[in-house]
Amino acid sequence: MIEELVPGATGLAQLERIWRGTGPVRLARACRIPVEIAAKRVAEAAAGTRAVYGVNTGFGKLASVRIASADTATLQRNLIRSHCAGVGPAADAALVRLMIALKLLSLGRGASGVRWEVIALLEGMLAAGVVPVVPVQGSVGASGDLAPLAHMTAVMIGEGAADVAGRRLPGAEALAAAGLSPVALGPKEGLAMINGTQFSTAAALAGLFAGWRAAANALLVSCLSTDAIMGSTEPLQPGIHALRGHRGQIEAAATMRLLMEGSAIRESHRDGDTRVQDPYCIRCQPQVTGAAMDLMRQAATTLQIEANAATDNPLVLETGIVSGGNFHAEPVAFAADMIALALAEVGAIAQRRVALMVDPALSFDLPPFLTRSPGLNSGLMIAEVTSAALMSENKHLANPCSTDSTPTSANQEDHVSMAAHGARRLQPMCTNLEHILGIEALCAVQGVEFRAPLETSAALRAAMARLRADVPALDDDRILGPELEIAAGLVRDGGLLAACGMPFPELSA
Repeated sequence: MIEELVPGATGLAQLERIWRGTGPVRLARACRIPVEIAAKRVAEAAAGTRAVYGVNTGFGKLASVRIASADTATLQRNLIRSHCAGVGPAADAALVRLMIALKLLSLGRGASGVRWEVIALLEGMLAAGVVPVVPVQGSVGASGDLAPLAHMTAVMIGEGAADVAGRRLPGAEALAAAGLSPVALGPKEGLAMINGTQFSTAAALAGLFAGWRAAANALLVSCLSTDAIMGSTEPLQPGIHALRGHRGQIEAAATMRLLMEGSAIRESHRDGDTRVQDPYCIRCQPQVTGAAMDLMRQAATTLQIEANAATDNPLVLETGIVSGGNFHAEPVAFAADMIALALAEVGAIAQRRVALMVDPALSFDLPPFLTRSPGLNSGLMIAEVTSAALMSENKHLANPCSTDSTPTSANQEDHVSMAAHGARRLQPMCTNLEHILGIEALCAVQGVEFRAPLETSAALRAAMARLRADVPALDDDRILGPELEIAAGLVRDGGLLAACGMPFPELSA
C-alpha cells in the first residue's frame, strides 16, 4: 500500500502508519503544479539582479554576500557539506523515514521552490528503503534542524552515508544499489531541504505515538493492579467523571470499567471490606492518566499542524520570495515538553502501584514482594527498585527544554527553541515508561494469581495469559532482567492490548 500525502490534510493516523511501517510514501500528484510554479519563480530570481536570500546570497550572518549565478550550484552543494556537522548515534530508521515524509509534506505546499525532481528522489528513497545516516545531535531547533536535515540531503547529492538492504554504504553507492541517481541541487534547493522542523517534529511524533500506546497500557495494567490488591471500582462510576468533564478522565474511567466488568475478585469484597478508600495510585488513575491523555492530545494538535506546514526560509509566495521565521521550532518544543510531562506522570503513578503491591503492609494480604517464600526468596523486590529508578530518571528528563536558548551563528540566530533534543529525549522516556508498565504487569499478574480460586475479568485474564505465554509465574528466585525486557516489549508492541480484545481510547487531535 502506498501512503499518499496530501499537504495540509495529512492526519496523525497516517503519520503513525508511516512511522511504524516500511512501505512507499508519495505526495499527492495534485501538488506538482504549485511546486513547479514556485520552482519557476526561484529560477527567475536566480537569473535576476535583485538580491534574494538563499538564492543568490550567502546564508545566516553571510546573507549580505552576493553570489554569482555561475556559482549557484556550488553554493547549494557547499551549504549541504558545511552543515553536515551532526554528532552522536544515528537516528533509527523509523524516525528518518518519518522525517523524510514530513519533508515531502512541507515541500508539497508549493512554497519552497524546489523542482519536482527533488521530491521524486525523496519518494524513491522511501520506496527503496534508502535510509540516510542522520546523527541525532547538533540541532538547536531554529533556522531549522540544519545538521540532521543536511545529513539526510547529503545522500541525495551522492555524499554522506545511508543504510540500504542491511548495509551501510556511502551515499552514491546506496542510491546506486537502489537504482537511484543523485540530484544536482539548483537555486535555493539546498536551503529548502535543510531549513525546516522535520527532525524535531518527527522525533516528537514518535514520542507521541509510543507514549499514547503506553498510556493505553497503563489503563489496562492498572486494572490488574486494582484486582491484585482487591481495590474498589467505585471511583470509576461515570457520574464522578461527568461532573468534572475532562475528556481523558471520562474515557480512562470508562475503559477501566469495561476491562474490570465481570471480575469475581471485585465482587468478592463489595461487602464487609473494612477499608474505606484505596490509595491515590488506585483511586485516582482516571484523573492522572486521563489528564496525561488530554495533554498528549493537546500536543498532537500542534504536531499535526506542524507536520503539514511549510517551514523553510525564504518562502515563495504570490507576492514574491519572502524571508520569515517558520523554521523556528518553538511550537514543537512546547509540544515535546507537554508530552514529556505526561510520560513522567503516567510512570510516576504506575510506580506507586508497583510499590503498593510488593508492600505487605499495603497490599491487602499479598505476600511480601509477591513471593511464596519471603526471606529465602526476594521475589520482585529489586524489580520494584528498578521501576523507581526509571521513574526518577523520567522525572529529571521531563524538565522543560523550551525555556532554554542560546545565541548561535554570530548572534544572527539569537533565540532558539531547543526543540530537537526536547523531542529526542521522548524516546528514552517512552522506553523507561514501557519498562515501568512491564514491571507493573508482572507484579499485578502475580498478585492476581495469589487471589485464586477467585478470578479477574475475562478481558484481564486474556492479558494475563498473553504475559504468561512468555513469562512464567515467579516461584523461586531467578534472573529477571530478560523477563523485564519481554514484559516491556509486550507493552511496546501492543501485545497486551490486543489480547484483551477491548477498545481503547484513540489519539485524535
